[in-house]
Amino acid sequence: MRKLGLIGGMSWYSTRTYYDHINRGVQARAGGNASAPLLIESLDYSDLVRLSGAADWKRAGEVLVASAQRLETAGATAIVIGANSMHKVYDAVAAAVSVPVLHIAECVGERMAKDGIRKAAVLGTRNVMVESFYRQKLIARDIELLPPEMGFVETLDRIIYGDLIVGKATRQAERELKTIITHLEQDGAEAIVLGCTELEMIVDVDANVLPIYDCTRIHSDAAVEWIMG
Repeated sequence: MRKLGLIGGMSWYSTRTYYDHINRGVQARAGGNASAPLLIESLDYSDLVRLSGAADWKRAGEVLVASAQRLETAGATAIVIGANSMHKVYDAVAAAVSVPVLHIAECVGERMAKDGIRKAAVLGTRNVMVESFYRQKLIARDIELLPPEMGFVETLDRIIYGDLIVGKATRQAERELKTIITHLEQDGAEAIVLGCTELEMIVDVDANVLPIYDCTRIHSDAAVEWIMG
């Protein structure tokens, strides 16, 4: 098995989810006693939360580049970034190392295209829902994306940053997400992309009114494929 590097800590709850999904996937493929050869660098999310201006994102890019380089030096043969929003600095990270960096949105787009999805909606933090760095990866697969509704953006930002990144999953948040997904179905979405690694805490991925593409599971599946070679 090949060794994988995981840049985590954004939040640590999502890092735990990656660790669980990847190890379960490796165990299912390699046998009951197997576990994934992983290098994990868990960053301090308090330095990376709610970034806004260009200077903030430049600093974030420098932090993730340094992390990726340390993982490569330590023996990682590929790297995953355990946060959708941090893929805004993906290009800088990928350019700074000689090993592959598995892009979360490319993994999701590939899975959706294979399933024949042609119209979807993305749920996540503000930058994932509004900016092009994530959305363009899905559009490149000929997947039409519903325009972000700013009311939903505000609601999701409040839930993600106020509750989920500190491990708080409430029934109220579950109801709000269910309402949003119902509205998106009425607007013509054929599927929902969970573009935030913590959203699976409040969305039933396996039982919903629409197919749910959980970015964390899909990214973890790609990580398992890499590990297994």
